Amino acid sequence: MPYLNPAAGAAREGRQTTAVANAAAATAAAAAGATPTKAEYDALLADVNALRTKVNALLAAMRTSGQLAP
Repeated sequence: MPYLNPAAGAAREGRQTTAVANAAAATAAAAAGATPTKAEYDALLADVNALRTKVNALLAAMRTSGQLAP
């Protein structure tokens, strides 16, 4: 849907961002005991890093399409 840009006095069309695939399923599971093991911590860290990558890809796509300021 176009909107009026009062500052420029012209209609601008909205644009879609580039598609970004959904984040993969989480690999981390609840810790088996009171203190997480190194493997449990590493799985959680990998999930957080994967989500960080997805969020950055979404932000980059939104900047490219003009939905966010560069």
